[in-house]
Amino acid sequence: MPFKMLDGNAAAVEAMKLAKVQVVSAYPITPQSSIAEKLSELVASGELKAEYIRVESEHTAMSAATTAQLAGVRAATATASQGLALMHEVLGMTAGNRVPIVMPVVNRGLAAPWTLWCEHGDAMSERDMGWMQFYCQNVQEVLDLTLMAYRVAEDENVLTPAMVCLDGFFLSHSMQKIDVPDQELVDAFIPPYKPKNLYLDTKDPMFICDLTGPNEYTEMRYQQKIAMDNAFDVIEKAQKEFSERFGRELDIVEGYRTDDAEVVLVALGSMCGTAKYVVNKLREQGKKVGLLKITVFRPFPVKQIREVLKGKKVVGVY
Repeated sequence: MPFKMLDGNAAAVEAMKLAKVQVVSAYPITPQSSIAEKLSELVASGELKAEYIRVESEHTAMSAATTAQLAGVRAATATASQGLALMHEVLGMTAGNRVPIVMPVVNRGLAAPWTLWCEHGDAMSERDMGWMQFYCQNVQEVLDLTLMAYRVAEDENVLTPAMVCLDGFFLSHSMQKIDVPDQELVDAFIPPYKPKNLYLDTKDPMFICDLTGPNEYTEMRYQQKIAMDNAFDVIEKAQKEFSERFGRELDIVEGYRTDDAEVVLVALGSMCGTAKYVVNKLREQGKKVGLLKITVFRPFPVKQIREVLKGKKVVGVY
């Protein structure tokens, strides 16, 4: 497997390329812009065999990606901050129709005040919209978790869209040396997208997502809840296979030096790298501290968190 120097946005693009997405629909927004730009370049050069749809907003980007995937192809989009907020109306349609899109979200604070810098409020605002959420510590995890998200989201027992969240600038624009797997390995890990139920067919047009009553609405929401519960088992099985194929571990949560810790910090995202460094320094001073890193935030890993935090005297949540 070759090593490359990539920033987080480039790693997300590399993962989507390895997943062989067939339709790309994206609108640029800082700090996500280079994802949309690089995907456009790959399509234009023929390096990525896909259709690139140029849209006028993030709302349309998600609408186009959702309908493309409903027609039976693996679609891709990406966004950040205000763009994700503009997508909000369509996110529920994507999840409710069980469309397993994988979307990198480059985390950036929501206005006001206007900011370009990292804050998780954009993704956290959508935590109850029926999407899985994976949070990346470093650039390697951007690539790895994007591949993992495709495998999990498209599983027939899950069929749930996923956000792969990477911190704006801290990861999106920071270069790191990462291991990029060979295409053959990824092909074995992520099978071709062959949905069993295609809703959109130009030869047999139909209307989907019609008006429902309370009973039908509740039933559909319950089915989404079951899918989220199923995701835990699917993630664990995919993690095991990922480790065997690529030689790297991806855990739902990671307890870092928590076995004998009295004080544990709970965090997610790029700050976990710094937190591990601080834990090591405090350990050198004889202080029993540890870190609980949350990688999978949706579905929320209550069981796994309880196991790590059981018996701890002090827990700080970032």
